[in-house]
Amino acid sequence: MPAMEVKEYCNQLADRAVAAGRKLMTTPGSVRAAALRLIAQRLVDNAAAITAANALDADAATKSGMAGAMLERLKLDDKRVAAMAESVRQIADQVDPIGQVIEGQVRPNGLRLQKIRVPIGVVLFIYESRPNVTSDAAALCIKSGNAIILRGGKEAIHSNTAIVKVIRAALAEAKIDGDAVQLVETTDRAAITELLRMEGRIDLCIPRGGESLIRAVVEQARIPVIKHYTGNCHVYVDASADPKMAVDICVNAKAQRPSVCNAAETLLFHRDHVKSGLMNKTLDALAAKNVEVRGDEATRALFPAAKAADEKDWYTEYVDLIVAVKVVDSLDDAVHHINHYGSKHTDAIVTADVKSADRFVNEIDAANVFVNCSTRLSDGGEYGLGAEIGISTDKLHARGPMGAADLTTYKWVGYGNGQLRS
Repeated sequence: MPAMEVKEYCNQLADRAVAAGRKLMTTPGSVRAAALRLIAQRLVDNAAAITAANALDADAATKSGMAGAMLERLKLDDKRVAAMAESVRQIADQVDPIGQVIEGQVRPNGLRLQKIRVPIGVVLFIYESRPNVTSDAAALCIKSGNAIILRGGKEAIHSNTAIVKVIRAALAEAKIDGDAVQLVETTDRAAITELLRMEGRIDLCIPRGGESLIRAVVEQARIPVIKHYTGNCHVYVDASADPKMAVDICVNAKAQRPSVCNAAETLLFHRDHVKSGLMNKTLDALAAKNVEVRGDEATRALFPAAKAADEKDWYTEYVDLIVAVKVVDSLDDAVHHINHYGSKHTDAIVTADVKSADRFVNEIDAANVFVNCSTRLSDGGEYGLGAEIGISTDKLHARGPMGAADLTTYKWVGYGNGQLRS
């Protein structure tokens, strides 16, 4: 598509989104919830068309050499479409965030002030490979009264087109402007650049994908961006950890689904567990799940099958059946390692010591900090949000899994009876 055509196309997308968003923000919550339930049903009704479109993407991806985690993320089947629909239903059933009074007060002069949740406006969502998040993102924006422009990767263009077609038809059926949900139908990367420059029309960008994608978005954007670069998550096995719990958590955090951002990438063991047998038992359990271990010197001495870890490994998000393992002397050492190398996504401690748990929670700088549970629980669905549009590791506006309420901002509303400034 020629540059001028791309520019005009993107301008039209943004203009339609602004217009649809203004109508959606005043649409009653009951109407938006009913529309979401209809979308969920129509996704199920059209599962055959969605999976057929996905088969085209999966076939093209396989021929292009895509494999492993990326291909697994791309594929849809009837079960995954049903899960998509269920996620939309859960979002529909949540309390409407729009109009919620966050706080209120009456000033000495009688002025009644309220801080009220309102939609952000127009959200640009840029993502890779996973077509199931198309419906999640659209549903969260509808629930929160925002229009959304979806820009998926070219590897999922047929899948995303089919899903958005179903969503827009359901919105029209529910008497809601279908332009509240739009897909960027060109795979030309110039479209991303144009959309990221649209200050005053697009209010927020949320990129979800690999680190290179997110950094490219941040470098080009003239609009606010909420992001996380990597999911370098840790599990620290403290000296007092329950042995069975520690093994179960480490194996689940790493191997249950290694291709996602909340999978553990580094395991830290207190030095006591070199002799206790817990560390060896954990590494044997991981090896049984075909996990490759990359360890420091103490780890390799205990577990000869481990490869040598270098400095880069402590920073790496593998999204694969690979884990970095290190022996530490104390909780202080574990906290220092995590805060130095971690990505501020999700970090966990396994411990029976309440003081150690409290210190870990207070001293780890991350969006999600867990005690005695798997990092895999760091997820919008697990948090009762229905779904998430992303997990933010930023410190402003939103942090952690972002649900519908996190796609709102607020306004101050004052009610008076003639008050004046003196």
